[in-house]
Amino acid sequence: MSFMREFKEFAMRGNVIDLAVGVIIGAAFGKIVDSLVKDIVMPVIGRLLGGVDFRHLYINLGDQTYETMEAAEKAGAPLVKYGQFINTTIDFLIIAFAIFVAVKAINRLKRSEPPPPPAPVEAEEVKLLREIRDTLKRG
Repeated sequence: MSFMREFKEFAMRGNVIDLAVGVIIGAAFGKIVDSLVKDIVMPVIGRLLGGVDFRHLYINLGDQTYETMEAAEKAGAPLVKYGQFINTTIDFLIIAFAIFVAVKAINRLKRSEPPPPPAPVEAEEVKLLREIRDTLKRG
């Protein structure tokens, strides 16, 4: 089997295509959640906490002081950007919650499907009669 044929069979399997679609949708969903956190959730939380902008919270580990985090970054100062960590943690929690809700909904749909009926069990007498018939046909 040629290399290209093997690759085509691999790429056209249902699982690989499903995985690719999942990754693409996941990336798009990640952007939506990132925007939700940065543009909606964190400003509200910041406002409730007295106008704090979490993106700009940091600890300067260097000897000099800087007016902004951007200035400290530009100067190459060592920083602990705990505000961005808080944003990323909230991103993760929202994504994890959304996945939990989606999986729960899918599981509920799977449970609501009735199980297939059991295969009919053939009576022993019917089996014997079929064997006799087949034997008589053969001669």
